[in-house]
Amino acid sequence: MPSRFIFITGGVTSSLGKGLASACLAALLQARGFSVLLRKLDPYLNVDPGTMSPYQHGEVFVTDDGTEADLDLGHYERFSGVAGKATDYITTGKIYSTVLAKERRGDYLGATVQVIPHITDEMKRFILSNTEGADFVLCEIGGTVGDIECLPYLEAIRQLRNDLGRDRVMFIHLTLLPYIPTAGELKTKPTQHSVKALLSVGIQADLLLCRCDRPIPMEEKRKLALFCNVSSENVIAALDADNIYRVPLQYHAEGFDEQVCRYFGLNDAPADLEKWKKVCASIDTVSGVVRIAIVGKYVQLLDAYKSLIQALMHGGMANRLKVELSFIDSEKEPDIEAALANVDGIVIPGGFGERGVAGKLQAITIARTKKIPTLGICFGMQLTVIEACRNLLHIENASSTEFGLTDEPIVGLMTEWMDEQGIQKRCAGGDLGGTMRLGAYPCNLKSGSLVEKMYATSAISERHRHRYEVNTAYEDRLESVGLSFSGFSPDGTLPEIVEYKDHPWYVGVQFHPELKSRPFAPHPLFVGLLKAAFDHQQKS
Repeated sequence: MPSRFIFITGGVTSSLGKGLASACLAALLQARGFSVLLRKLDPYLNVDPGTMSPYQHGEVFVTDDGTEADLDLGHYERFSGVAGKATDYITTGKIYSTVLAKERRGDYLGATVQVIPHITDEMKRFILSNTEGADFVLCEIGGTVGDIECLPYLEAIRQLRNDLGRDRVMFIHLTLLPYIPTAGELKTKPTQHSVKALLSVGIQADLLLCRCDRPIPMEEKRKLALFCNVSSENVIAALDADNIYRVPLQYHAEGFDEQVCRYFGLNDAPADLEKWKKVCASIDTVSGVVRIAIVGKYVQLLDAYKSLIQALMHGGMANRLKVELSFIDSEKEPDIEAALANVDGIVIPGGFGERGVAGKLQAITIARTKKIPTLGICFGMQLTVIEACRNLLHIENASSTEFGLTDEPIVGLMTEWMDEQGIQKRCAGGDLGGTMRLGAYPCNLKSGSLVEKMYATSAISERHRHRYEVNTAYEDRLESVGLSFSGFSPDGTLPEIVEYKDHPWYVGVQFHPELKSRPFAPHPLFVGLLKAAFDHQQKS
């Protein structure tokens, strides 16, 4: 049976949760025995989000194959367990780059290159490519209906329904039903206008997913059905939830997956939701509370740490612990020590540039000297090594070449490394985009190390996103003061993990473990950190 395509669009306002809705629907279809692929089509003109500020679109999610993507791919992976690939994420910038490259090669035989058909054809080619074996392909269209940037994508999916037929294409539209306290009711007019805007480009929504803070009365469902030309059964409430991992069960209770299957004429096989019930049970049956501080410089926008926050939640769920997070601005917090006074664990996350470094280094010193369980990630590992060099080895000028020229390059720009394609080389003057060590790389763990115990194996694979690497020339001296190099690339040239031997739990990793954590498969480092944090609390 050929793949069926579900397109998820958004209306009324941004940030309603199209990515989460797509991920939850995928989880429910999997629970009914179907295979899924999830894709994101982003309307902005950047080639990828790799060089964008975290304040623009939140974190950059990295796949195993090294694709830098929108954070929604993190939702997709966490809920479906299906690893994203380069074929699952596209931006308008990439589309235009591809089309213009074809034009320069003469592929269009001198034709006038236009949005229709050339851009829309390239969008359709992307949507239809590499879908073999998937029962459902869920494609989220970024942005909001009415945005000029979205129009080519909407035209492309309108054409696809004609190309593939109604029995293979479904349109789901996510909107907002605001509650007006003075009127005492949910208002349907914004949704009506949004559906009309969608209809104006030739797309009739088949199902409405309505974000709201309370159940939708039947009268409002009938009203939406009448004015938006859908059946009342296809008006689904997307209720607010206190934890996103409850949403699949909420959607199922509303009949979301049932109506999708009915649309495609599929037998209504029962959904096996035991996995999600267990996840919710782990949220509800906690035995304690731990306080974890994230010391970073993007804390004004929590989406910058989306995967990290979720991975900490997963670690808490595995230990039956509620995780209370505090976000400490490493650049602006005037008293780092006071801010960390009552925490049970610390995370020093990744980042780029010198801004906020002093605050992170101070937090690392406090974590080391006060024996607070700590996980340093990417830049956090690099700063862990710099702090040790400055304060334990007394190398006052210990620094990173990322901050400028230095006589003591504890951390330096990578110029070459090995991957499956062979030796990769970079230079200091190269473009920022695409110059990093990206994607999954293997790592060998030191026998008897803390991380080997956490992973319960000696060989792992983790996702990277960095340009700079710790200098192994300082390894022996760091080992002499208790900072052990416990993970290396298979060729032994790139240090991947450090840990303190005389600390209850302090690990620094060059990779991003948060990207591979799942609610039903918590990452071992976050499970270990949360357990150590609870033990620290009990001893305090």
